[in-house]
Amino acid sequence: MKEKIHPKYQIVKATCACGNTFMTGSTKGEIRVDVCSKCHPFFTGQQRSVAARGRIEKFNKRYNKE
Repeated sequence: MKEKIHPKYQIVKATCACGNTFMTGSTKGEIRVDVCSKCHPFFTGQQRSVAARGRIEKFNKRYNKE
């Protein structure tokens, strides 16, 4: 490999839109992300309720229930 052509890999702080911060490795100085494990529906368990809510609304719409 050639010397002095690779970017410096370092530990940086990543900030999520929800306010959560965590440390990770990157070649950039600071990272901003939209979702993280604290707010993503898959990790929080909200995915099931969102999917069920959609099925309930579909049922209510089909049978004109309020």
